[in-house]
Amino acid sequence: MDLSDLIEAKAILPALRANSKKQVLQLLSEKAAELTGLPEREVFDTILQRERLGSTGVGNGIAIPHGKLNGVKKITGVFARLENPVEFEALDDQPVDLVFLLLAPESAGADHLKALSRIARVLRDGSTVDKIRATSDAAAIHSFLSETPASHAA
Repeated sequence: MDLSDLIEAKAILPALRANSKKQVLQLLSEKAAELTGLPEREVFDTILQRERLGSTGVGNGIAIPHGKLNGVKKITGVFARLENPVEFEALDDQPVDLVFLLLAPESAGADHLKALSRIARVLRDGSTVDKIRATSDAAAIHSFLSETPASHAA
């Protein structure tokens, strides 16, 4: 499973301005609603509900909020590079500046987990993350996310 299967170039927010975790999640939900045709509130509530179970801030300035929704037709991603890091209650207590929102159909099952695993693998690659942090060009970010380093192939 390639990240290019999960995220379109138009789903990249290369210089998102937000002051809080909640605002980041709202803005990402807005973009996800635009891409999926689902109500923004439904997307936001689903993501927030998952976040209440425990922060999706995985460390190293990265968060992967996610959720399953009935109306989602295929696994869909939205990625944001934040202009300024925000507090996210991450595992390492570091603020977050890279956020990959993942929405999956209720029936996605293992595919949802495979997609999360793939995202985590790509964002664990230090050189990829450095390149993403160094640009505010959506097309460049999309290509960095879509590259599949041989050592990390799924």
